[in-house]
Amino acid sequence: MNEILDVDLLAFEHGAGPARRAVVDGVLRSLGTGFVYTSHDVPEALLDEAYAMLAAFFALPPDTKARWGAPESNGQTGYTGLLVETAAGAAQADWKEMLNWGTDIPRAHPLRRRYPGHYHDQVLPEADVPGITAVLTSFHERVHDIQRRFLRIVAIGLGCDESFFDDLLAGGSNLTRAIHYPPMATAPAPGHVWAAPHTDINLITALPRASGPGLQLLTPDGWADVDAPDGKVIMNSGIMLERLTNGSIPAGVHRVAAPAVAAEGPQGDRYSVVQFCHPAPWFVLSPLPSCVTAERPVRYGAIESGALLEAVLWDINMISPG
Repeated sequence: MNEILDVDLLAFEHGAGPARRAVVDGVLRSLGTGFVYTSHDVPEALLDEAYAMLAAFFALPPDTKARWGAPESNGQTGYTGLLVETAAGAAQADWKEMLNWGTDIPRAHPLRRRYPGHYHDQVLPEADVPGITAVLTSFHERVHDIQRRFLRIVAIGLGCDESFFDDLLAGGSNLTRAIHYPPMATAPAPGHVWAAPHTDINLITALPRASGPGLQLLTPDGWADVDAPDGKVIMNSGIMLERLTNGSIPAGVHRVAAPAVAAEGPQGDRYSVVQFCHPAPWFVLSPLPSCVTAERPVRYGAIESGALLEAVLWDINMISPG
């Protein structure tokens, strides 16, 4: 199927029997495209406040924003400037800049000791945008809660216990990324795009809001706009979920393309905030037995999720070769 469905997470949680099964069925069918829309309970006021603060940050002078870079984090926290991230196989870097953050864990935690490249002290522009740290931390926690609850639906659909992903997510190096796409007219050369076609690395990505159009999904019939109903969050599947499900849930191929005529903002900017949901890096991803059949034999070998993340970060130019 090529249609992205609108499912009700809250109905799954508060319903029974047939209502829950209908949500599970809708999620699995829609994720055949790589995307699904769902209800959520993240406060609109929190989204408003977070987006206002992020717009204030991206409006700062380039030299000021650059002070909040953390190149040693490989894009896992702090500011990442224009023309850095490059989709695997793309000839030119994406025309976007980003602010990244996640959850702090103690420096003595075994995950941080074993995977120092995955966990960092958070770098957020508190001195330039007072109050932003508390707001973005709350944003991260609320959206991650939605992702954790949504994955319970996926777990049931895959024939697992409802809590299957809870175990994998404990200590996961989840990443929230605010993205500013400047007007394409200001790009330094022809050929740049906001975000070239790619798949996400993780289990699932959540996008609770964007300031304008541009997100598109690759379908058998070509590129199709992804436009969630008001008040819904977009979820899309990533490479890790594809490997775990032996390809039965594909990673959704998508891009962000500037509209031919700018519809949002005086100069055609676009803002979005996405959250990438990762298992803890020491978990090994291998196809679930329920996803292996005679018609769908084992397609993927086992790989540690942290190793897979690093391999893809290298491919997209987010790990410095120096």
